[in-house]
Amino acid sequence: MNKTENQKVSVLFMLFGTLFCVCLITANVLETKQLSFGPVNLTAGIIVFPVSYIINDVVCEVWGYQRTRMLIWMGFAMNFLFVVFGAIADWIPGASYWDGDEGFHVIFGLAPRIALASFIAFIAGSFINAYVMSRMKLTSHGKNFSMRAILSTIFGETTDSIIFFPLALGGVIPWEEMPSLMISQVTLKTLYEILVLPFTIRVVAFTKKHDHEDVYDRNISYNIFNILKL
Repeated sequence: MNKTENQKVSVLFMLFGTLFCVCLITANVLETKQLSFGPVNLTAGIIVFPVSYIINDVVCEVWGYQRTRMLIWMGFAMNFLFVVFGAIADWIPGASYWDGDEGFHVIFGLAPRIALASFIAFIAGSFINAYVMSRMKLTSHGKNFSMRAILSTIFGETTDSIIFFPLALGGVIPWEEMPSLMISQVTLKTLYEILVLPFTIRVVAFTKKHDHEDVYDRNISYNIFNILKL
C-alpha cells in the first residue's frame, strides 16, 4: 500500500469517529441521572457509554491501534470542549424571566473534581482497551475476536472504574462501598458488550469487507502521545 492510499480517509472511519464523540458527550449528560436496579445503583450513562468501547474494539480490529489512538484523543478533545462550553454557559447569569437555572446547573455544572476524574479514567481505560485488543490480535493471529473484545473491555472498564470512583467520589461515599460499586459497573458494562457481540461481529465483518482493511499492529509505537503517527 503506497503513502497516498494509506492516508486516504475512510467514510466508515469518519462515521465511527462521529458516533464515538456523540456517545461520549451524551454519556456526560446522562450521568446526571441516577438509576436503581434492585440493590444496584447506577447512572443513566451506562445506556450509552459502553458503546464507546464497542467502537474502540471495531476501529482497533479493522484499522489498528494507531487509528484508534487518534480516535481516542479526538473523543477526548470534543468531550473537553463540550464540558468547557457547558461550564461557561452555566457560569453566565440567566435572563431574569428564565426559571430553568437549577436544572441547567445540574446538567452542565459538572464539578471540576468529577470532570478531571472522568477525563483521566476515560484516557486510561480507552488506551488499555485498545492495547489489549491490539496485542491479543497479534498473539491469536487474528482469531477469537469475541474473546478479545470481551477481555479488552474487562481490562479497560476495570481501569476506568479503579481510577474514576476513588478520584471522583472518594470521601463522598463510604470507602467500603467502593469495591462493590466498581465491580457492579464493570460487570454490567461487560454484560452489555456480550449481549451486543453478535451485532459487533457483523459490523466488523462488514467494515473489513467494505474498506478492504484488516490491520495487524506489527512494529508500531504504543506511545499514547504519538497522535499524528498513522
